[in-house]
Amino acid sequence: MNNWLKEHVDVTVLFAVLILTGIGIASIYSATFDSGSLVFFYRQMIFAGIGLLLMIAISLMPFRTLQLLSYPLYLLSIAILILILVMGKAVAGSKSWFGFGGFGLQPSEIVKVTTILALAAYLSERHVSLRRMKDILITFGIVLLPVALIIMQPDMGTAIIYLGMLLFVLYWAGASTFLILALVIPGIAAIASLFGTASFVIVIAATLLVLFLLRENRLMSAIIFSLTVLVGASVQFIFGKLAPHQQNRIHTFLNPDTDPLGAGYSVIQSKIAIGSGGLLGKGFLQGTQTQLNFLPAQWTDFIYCVPGEEFGFLGAVVILLLLTTVLYRGVQIASTVKSRYASIVAIGIVSTLAIHTIINIGMSMGIMPVIGVPLPFLSYGGSNLLTNMIMVGLLLHLYANRKEY
Repeated sequence: MNNWLKEHVDVTVLFAVLILTGIGIASIYSATFDSGSLVFFYRQMIFAGIGLLLMIAISLMPFRTLQLLSYPLYLLSIAILILILVMGKAVAGSKSWFGFGGFGLQPSEIVKVTTILALAAYLSERHVSLRRMKDILITFGIVLLPVALIIMQPDMGTAIIYLGMLLFVLYWAGASTFLILALVIPGIAAIASLFGTASFVIVIAATLLVLFLLRENRLMSAIIFSLTVLVGASVQFIFGKLAPHQQNRIHTFLNPDTDPLGAGYSVIQSKIAIGSGGLLGKGFLQGTQTQLNFLPAQWTDFIYCVPGEEFGFLGAVVILLLLTTVLYRGVQIASTVKSRYASIVAIGIVSTLAIHTIINIGMSMGIMPVIGVPLPFLSYGGSNLLTNMIMVGLLLHLYANRKEY
């Protein structure tokens, strides 16, 4: 029995995810305990149960079935994203939800999975090479189509996850260093320009040096350099076109203290909650920031501050270790499976979970802008929890079939 379990079930991933989900449910209970919002706790319990069943079902699927369904599921998900623009429910200014009684479903979360599957299916085809422009454009198109529809909702936070995932998948699938730099450098220039002209000039100078050292195609190098300058120079114009609340989030990221009772309030309170936990925390249901509701709706994007306050530095580190364990095992699975398709699916899942983790914890600690990205397995949200459980089910599925070609 033990040999069968070791051969067919990645126990490390399974138990890490179950513990994380349990911590998330306990944290949501604590965050809603004195706020009259326990309904969110009960809903999360229901979604956790459904997610567990989905995870088990997917892990037991026949291996070939998954690959055969990749394109049909992707096309269906695109149709749903189009439908939601017409019939979707608007929540917090974003038309990205389907409402079912007291529950809501956010398709853009589930579409992350179908996009990864379609991307893996295409990149694993024998004739596809990321050295050919046609194949690169089709690869981009698979991701940019759902991204465009999600931006129309609008939901910039979720769209960023897709773009980050694409970058990691391209690297894993064998894209050239030159192509990766072409995608990364303009983004770095855009971020640098937010911090001032000096930062922007430094990035431009570094870009020139890197392109010179690589000694790649001169025309392509000139295009990348021009694009970097254009993107960086356009940031202020684009910033002026953003909605006021989006501008406030960027201002808050750069300096939260400029509006401590407005846009910067959540970040300041989150840092206070995490910092006040000390080494061992104040105890379950004993966190003052949590129980006195200093941080609005802390069971969603700022859930990390709840265990951070109640279980201190030790509790926060345990969560990081559990998340890191899942990501590490995911990379191991991606490295050991025989199928190229399975390997790309695994790395797409790992990168999606990793980007969520980095951005969410960075938001809570004030080192990343607040863009509404939930923490995997912990934040309240049925759609996100179901998506995470589906992705874990896929990892377990790939592990069990790791010797299949």
